[in-house]
Amino acid sequence: MMNTNLLKPFSATAVGVMLPALAQAQKPMNIVYIMSDDHSYQTISAYDNRFINTPNIDWIAQNGVRFTNSFVANSLSGPSRACMLTGKHSHANGFTDNTKTFDGSQQTYPKLLQQAGYETAMIGKWHLTSTPTGFDYWDILIGQGSYYNPEFICNGDTVQRMGYSTNITTDVALDWLSSRRDKEKPFCLLLHHKAPHRVWNPDTCDLDLFSDRQFPLPATFYDNYEGRLAAQKQEMSIIKDMDIVYDLKMLDHEGEIHSPNKWLDAWGRGNYARMTPSQREQWDRHYDPIIAQFKRDRLTGNALAEWKYQQYMHDYLRVIHSLDRNIGRVITYLRENGLLDNTMIVYTSDQGFYMGEHGWFDKRFMYEESFRTPLLVYLPGAKKHGDIAEMVQNIDYAPTMLELAGVPVPADIQGRSLLPLLQGKKPKDWRKSLYYHYYEYPAEHSVCKHYGVRTSRYTLIHFYDDIDAWELYDLKRDPNQMNNIYGKPGTEKITRKLKLELKKLQEQYNDPIRRKFPL
Repeated sequence: MMNTNLLKPFSATAVGVMLPALAQAQKPMNIVYIMSDDHSYQTISAYDNRFINTPNIDWIAQNGVRFTNSFVANSLSGPSRACMLTGKHSHANGFTDNTKTFDGSQQTYPKLLQQAGYETAMIGKWHLTSTPTGFDYWDILIGQGSYYNPEFICNGDTVQRMGYSTNITTDVALDWLSSRRDKEKPFCLLLHHKAPHRVWNPDTCDLDLFSDRQFPLPATFYDNYEGRLAAQKQEMSIIKDMDIVYDLKMLDHEGEIHSPNKWLDAWGRGNYARMTPSQREQWDRHYDPIIAQFKRDRLTGNALAEWKYQQYMHDYLRVIHSLDRNIGRVITYLRENGLLDNTMIVYTSDQGFYMGEHGWFDKRFMYEESFRTPLLVYLPGAKKHGDIAEMVQNIDYAPTMLELAGVPVPADIQGRSLLPLLQGKKPKDWRKSLYYHYYEYPAEHSVCKHYGVRTSRYTLIHFYDDIDAWELYDLKRDPNQMNNIYGKPGTEKITRKLKLELKKLQEQYNDPIRRKFPL
């Protein structure tokens, strides 16, 4: 549900900020690109106000634009980041799944900006295995990173920083902005947060938020996946797969509660052990009463499933609250240091996420909740504000940054610059369909390999290798994607049309899969 009441015309203050940018049209635009990990559009109040208020993220939309049809090319963290950096689909940039290592020698938009005179920085979650290239400064979390007292690699040197990851990542970014960058150059800062990635550990100051809230179950929470073989095979069910220790923090001091998975059990206990005594004291104050009640209740069946959902929502939203607060710190810094009138601010996530829809957490599928991603852009001096409804994808970010900086966009980049849309234009040749390809199977969560096409009304998906199954959804009649109509009488014409569109996109992007499964 999009929050259509949020976006309003620019205030006098916003217009006052934008006018200097118009007068300085020849001055290169700075870029602050903020990306979180697994942030669902459902939990940004600019899109959906059922769950949480996110005033600082919403500020970007209120003073800029909200893309209402923003998608990824591959709904998985590492591959999504590679698509963003290169402007190319996964098969073209080589990072198809999280078992791969990103080829840092290849062309990326930070490298091209750096060559054009920009000061570049990468701070926070990298998650591409290889060492960052194309950055004057990089300070990255190791692997997935930890919420508490995380280790970073700063330009090659490993350092542990005490505190909460979202606060620390923001601290490092603000330090770079204030004292480390060359202030004679335009800059491009990639600020990548770990939050709200699994396992949703809140900051200690946020532990009690939402404790009095009961969130309604999604209408599809008890989906039985009839007619959808791949959905039947997945392992990301809140009911079956959300771990009581690893995910839900039921780590009792008596040692009576254990995860069925020994690795997850050990990780949960190790995560607790890495906290400082003060952090553990605040953690215990919050979770110990919940653990005690959980032991007394001995929940089973639907009651246990719905308890898990509430715990998941509480912790996830607490992590979002901290994320929003820290984004406010960045906006405040830019405002107080006279940078708002010449800095583009982008907020997005590496993909969408399931908030209990279909009974799930995680992402990966081409279904709407994980295929969609939030995209909010503040561009001082831009003619456009409010909503942009054109279909855009994360391969479009690289050419957008390059065109904004006046850098020629290489011909091999597969995305399209969003700058015309931000300038209020309506290109007649804008895409009418999107291509998607997910590769990581067998792997965590057991989501089958698949590719597909999405138009304004329909989604057609082909699951392949371990299974051979097609799915077709009419998003107008079935927005929750519960009814697979592939092969049903009356769908022959639209199926042929979508397969032709899918073939066209595979040829346009030169995906080798088209030779294995010719359409």
